[in-house]
Amino acid sequence: MINKVEICGVNTSKLPVLTHEEKDALFERIKNGDKSAREEFINGNLRLVLSVIQRFSGRGENMDDLFQVGCIGLMKSIDNFDPSYNVKFSTYAVPMIIGEVRRYLRDNNSIRVSRSLRDIAYKALRTNEELTAKNEKEPTIEEIAKVMGVEKELIVRALDAIQDPMSLYEPIYNDGGDAIFVIDQVSDEKSIDEHWLERISLKEAMKKLGEREKHILNLRFYKGRTQMEVAGEIGISQAQVSRLEKTALKHVKKYI
Repeated sequence: MINKVEICGVNTSKLPVLTHEEKDALFERIKNGDKSAREEFINGNLRLVLSVIQRFSGRGENMDDLFQVGCIGLMKSIDNFDPSYNVKFSTYAVPMIIGEVRRYLRDNNSIRVSRSLRDIAYKALRTNEELTAKNEKEPTIEEIAKVMGVEKELIVRALDAIQDPMSLYEPIYNDGGDAIFVIDQVSDEKSIDEHWLERISLKEAMKKLGEREKHILNLRFYKGRTQMEVAGEIGISQAQVSRLEKTALKHVKKYI
């Protein structure tokens, strides 16, 4: 069949699409404990789950697994949705499904986050979903912190800790030609041309010093010795070490 896609054994081309009136009618039956109505409502919204998990494709995750996790988010949305919110079910369900998928991805992340910090982050996400549904707008960090009774700085740190890592080879721009990847935008402070040239210049300048001056600078700035330690090692006074060091540095700066 053209455009047939199977996920978890579900033929997506045959998934039903419910009208607004059908959803309202099914919800009335669901509130009265009708399990068949709940099943019908779930099947009528599987396309919504599919559309949501598409944004998580390309991460190397099994799409069947994400679909199942998304269905859990859908069922939670059905169980917690209140028609008196005066918002469409999809408006309420999408953040819930996304949140469920993100929780799954974070729990299976190779980067470990402390349980307490993870719990704060999850509670903040739930609070965000509840306030969004209630007020029909995204809450601020301050509003979330007030509801939770937690400092906003802790919430920010917790949410940062559970962020999904980004691949250095994830494309961030493509104009139809060669894509630009994250790694192209990351600077290497240790390998830029200026530092490379500085190291060459410093090496050449050191060659122009006498053996004793080179030895003193090596001990002081490469091995981290104090002037007293250098003095004791080469058998001269600290004052002499200080004078030789200053003279050597002056010559190095001049050569560079």
